[in-house]
Amino acid sequence: MTKKFGQEMSVAIAIAALCAVLAFAAPSYFSRENLKDLFLANMPVLVAALGMTLVILTGQIDVSVGSIFAVCGVAAGVIAKSGVPTIVACLAACAIGAALGAMNGALVAYVRIPSIVVTLATMTVLRDGLRWMTQGAWIANLPSGFQWFGLTQAIFPLAIFLIIAVLVAMTAWGLRYLAAGRAVYATGSNAEAARVAGINVHRLVFLVFTIMGSLAGLAAVFNSVRFNQIPSNAGLGLELKVIAAVVVGGTAITGGRGSIAGTVLGVILLGAIGPALTFLGISAYWETALQGGIILAAITIDTFRTHVERQGAAVAASRA
Repeated sequence: MTKKFGQEMSVAIAIAALCAVLAFAAPSYFSRENLKDLFLANMPVLVAALGMTLVILTGQIDVSVGSIFAVCGVAAGVIAKSGVPTIVACLAACAIGAALGAMNGALVAYVRIPSIVVTLATMTVLRDGLRWMTQGAWIANLPSGFQWFGLTQAIFPLAIFLIIAVLVAMTAWGLRYLAAGRAVYATGSNAEAARVAGINVHRLVFLVFTIMGSLAGLAAVFNSVRFNQIPSNAGLGLELKVIAAVVVGGTAITGGRGSIAGTVLGVILLGAIGPALTFLGISAYWETALQGGIILAAITIDTFRTHVERQGAAVAASRA
């Protein structure tokens, strides 16, 4: 196990151990229907987690993702009902998400308000504003071509899987090989050093929040087309699931270290726990407690690793 991929490997081992237990105690967990349901249920978390990885890598946080998700889902349904093509409604929802993310980014990057304060405020304003506008009503009577994007229920999961696979691969490739990806890591590691090196830190932070918003909108679109009605309270708790998956996957909460592969593994592990408990005959009430324990363990390990690395660097510097 290399130091670089230690956290990712730990999560992969945990997933393998869980699968081994389920294969012995509840083999029906791996039925085709259940695996499809697991994918569809966790698909929005994975899409949003890609954007959250970028945000956390820069040393920021976004707790408004659930509210942006809800706004974009409702927007997609309302626009689709107006008679425009489904693809236009979906693109408009993503654009709305990008605009809301850009608002967060501008306040964080240029007004210099801490990201936790900005996104906590927008989370509340957007959620309450949406509740007031819809009066809690769901968006119903959607056009027939909206559900499943006009595809069959059997083809839709495969199409979405391929789209998300491409999105994951592109994000991972960009972080590793593009200058912008290296700038994300540099900014999270040491923003002042990145600025001295010529990186426009403020613009970068603005862009990652904008990307976060657009991906929250895309996640909302993918989730909304699964149903014939869109709830106005969608995305409740989504921010916790997304942030937890990213942190469990090995991305340092302080920024500068992490990977898309780790995020994918984090989504898989946390998404599998709830249904696994049900199949094993354990009360689902333990799901949150178990997830919390995993998150706490991941943060503790990351903090310990960072402390050891800093001590090692200090010792090396004193000997130089």
